[in-house]
Amino acid sequence: QGQLMESGGGSVQTGGSLRLSCAASGSTYSSYCMAWFRQAPRKEREGVAYITSGGITAYADSVKGRFTISRDNAKNTLYLQMNSLKPEDTAMYYCGAARFGSWYCLARRPDFDVWGQGTQVTVSS
Repeated sequence: QGQLMESGGGSVQTGGSLRLSCAASGSTYSSYCMAWFRQAPRKEREGVAYITSGGITAYADSVKGRFTISRDNAKNTLYLQMNSLKPEDTAMYYCGAARFGSWYCLARRPDFDVWGQGTQVTVSS
């Protein structure tokens, strides 16, 4: 089983942008459902954005129109472009990989096989 490593987190002001990256190593995930999750203090982890192996995407209502998930299978890397950030977006962000098909991604299922260590995003007002 390979590993996932997130990067790109940081501190921004309301309205700012960040681009998160998730680099895979030790295995290829081109056929996997990939996703970004986040977990704020004292809250449950929530799925933010999902992308199938073919590039079809699904988003949580709270981030639609502001976040864009993408993947570069040649580079084995997943991205999350976050625009118009709000204080409520503050959380630890994790990438995940699930070995299921498109239906799993588009149903925004929570159980993934491989997880990264997370990268912190802090949005100040």
